Amino acid sequence: MSRKSEQTKALLARGITEIVTFKIKNPHVGMVSVNKVDITNDYQLAKVYVTFLGASYPYQRLEELNKIKGVVRSELAKMVNVYKVPDIVFIYDERFDAAERIERALKKEEADIAKMKETNEEK
Repeated sequence: MSRKSEQTKALLARGITEIVTFKIKNPHVGMVSVNKVDITNDYQLAKVYVTFLGASYPYQRLEELNKIKGVVRSELAKMVNVYKVPDIVFIYDERFDAAERIERALKKEEADIAKMKETNEEK
């Protein structure tokens, strides 16, 4: 990736984070964390990977966020100094869910090992 592309991604991520955190007052969206932004080579489309903090039903929240992407894009155009603000697509970032499942599995495995050790020591 070029330096310009990386700078543009960082600029868009910062702007989108500020907009969805402070300017958008939609209770159906809740607290949003922007994890990553990918931009096509022609700067026409930005894929914004998000998670929702402490949220149940994240895909419903994602749907609500995608409904207001036009507002986010117009606010972004006011904030950032780019030739053309790309079209925005919000995508739910499942990496954190996977990490949480792995962490729970590891903790369960540790607990099972500890129980087995206790059982073996008692014999």
